[in-house]
Amino acid sequence: MSESVAQSVRYLTTRAGGRLAYHYSSGAEPTVVFLGGYASDMTGSKALYLETYCRARGQAFLRLDYGGHGLSSGDFLQGTIGSWADDALTVIDAATAGRIVLVGSSMGGWIMLLVALGMPDRIHGLVGIAAAPDFTEDLMWAELDPEQRTTLRESGELHLPSEYVDDPYPITWRLIEEGRGHLLLRGPLEIECPVRLIHGLVDRDVPWQTSLTLAERLISTDVTVTLIKGGGHRLSEPEELKVIAAKLAELVEFNQTAGEVTALAGVAPPTQMD
Repeated sequence: MSESVAQSVRYLTTRAGGRLAYHYSSGAEPTVVFLGGYASDMTGSKALYLETYCRARGQAFLRLDYGGHGLSSGDFLQGTIGSWADDALTVIDAATAGRIVLVGSSMGGWIMLLVALGMPDRIHGLVGIAAAPDFTEDLMWAELDPEQRTTLRESGELHLPSEYVDDPYPITWRLIEEGRGHLLLRGPLEIECPVRLIHGLVDRDVPWQTSLTLAERLISTDVTVTLIKGGGHRLSEPEELKVIAAKLAELVEFNQTAGEVTALAGVAPPTQMD
């Protein structure tokens, strides 16, 4: 992490004594909030690209690390979907005011939906990037063989290979069991705001059909799904980032709170990060 990035990080102390790291850039409403994926942090390429995009246009922007992620305190292995959603709600409530647009990547797409359900009056819109609601049940537990399931239940932890990091990534029985209390795709999803879902057709981690199922479950009548041919799970290539920025602009170009068009409308995204 560069010195400039480290200096810009703020910390919020939770009631339990933990510290949640975040970065907030002031600007016009609605505030754009980026929610990252499982075991990722707030310095990923999508988070920084969108921050650059929003800052250049005077749009408020927030990115954060859940407990046990990045610069936040806590043990990653003790984390759960519910605790990470609570972390996001805590930082959003403390660091922002007014309307927000949530951008959720992978697991962050699940957190995004839980946050939207937790503060519906503040949600201006949602952008899901390879959104992965219910992934602990449908994409982790469902794909384990009987031996792996037994190991996970009895030892409480299992390590699986990943194409993104050298070391196997851990999953815990705590994560699987607690996640079952937050499953969202089993019935109608009571979210009424505009939603933009983006998914790569060659995503090997979260099937693109997940976004179609999510679109069906949402009660909102303003939902679109964009499928990117050749796109993988990360969707961090330059042209893919431009698609994400364009979908974000659809939601924030008209500020319903202030009743005026923001500077995001009709302006091309940056070709590189500052």
